[in-house]
Amino acid sequence: MNQPVLLEERRDGVLLLTLNRPERRNALSPELYELLHQALQQASSDADVGAVVLTGAGGAFCAGGDVARMAGASAETLSFEDRVARLRRRMGICEMLHRMPKPTIAMLRGPAVGAGLSLALACDLRYGDSTARMKTGFLQVAVSGDFGGHYFLPRIVGMAKARELYLSSPMVEAQEALSLGLLNRLTEAGELEAAVMTQARQWADGPRGAIAHIKSNLNQGLHATLPEMLDAEAWRHVRCTETADHREATAAFIEKRPARFVKPSRAD
Repeated sequence: MNQPVLLEERRDGVLLLTLNRPERRNALSPELYELLHQALQQASSDADVGAVVLTGAGGAFCAGGDVARMAGASAETLSFEDRVARLRRRMGICEMLHRMPKPTIAMLRGPAVGAGLSLALACDLRYGDSTARMKTGFLQVAVSGDFGGHYFLPRIVGMAKARELYLSSPMVEAQEALSLGLLNRLTEAGELEAAVMTQARQWADGPRGAIAHIKSNLNQGLHATLPEMLDAEAWRHVRCTETADHREATAAFIEKRPARFVKPSRAD
């Protein structure tokens, strides 16, 4: 029996999503796009999910779009407009990784190329081991690029480096990726999953309302003016002070004990 192309596993409030086409280096297929879109949409509002980890099966994170499938795309009967609309819906995957109220982390082994790189960049954090490699890769198939890479990459590495990575498309090895900020943490191969799950569980066990508001602040800060950002920070900060999580955190601080947050039935 064929394995599903997306594996979903829940571990102590963490949703682990594994792209599962190892024979194609986890290249994205129509079925995988749809299943990943559905899984993220459900996780966004699922009170049992406190954090999301995205990874790939086998020796690769994700090779991006399936080039073999692209080669046959000229036979499609969809109009140009319908093809644009279909791609835009699929690109909502990166939008959800970036905007959902749960923190997201990419666990990278092997190559992350093209749209696969964009998936990783859309996550809040990226952890990789010594095998991790990154490449924009779009020029190699004569396309301009999708899945939000032009939004995320300049914000992570700066515009000058982003231009180089898109227009020259070099392969970035793990140590350079760490120095550029493309990776937040670099581990030995056998330590990657433990490091990722430790961070993800801390989020899942933490004050989820405050975490969601911090993520919203950071996202809004990408485009807001200073007065707009100060208004938003004030509203969210005071909202947090009204929660049970805040009361528990301050009591734990005074009593010099770990805080014990109650997992919500809905986000605060």
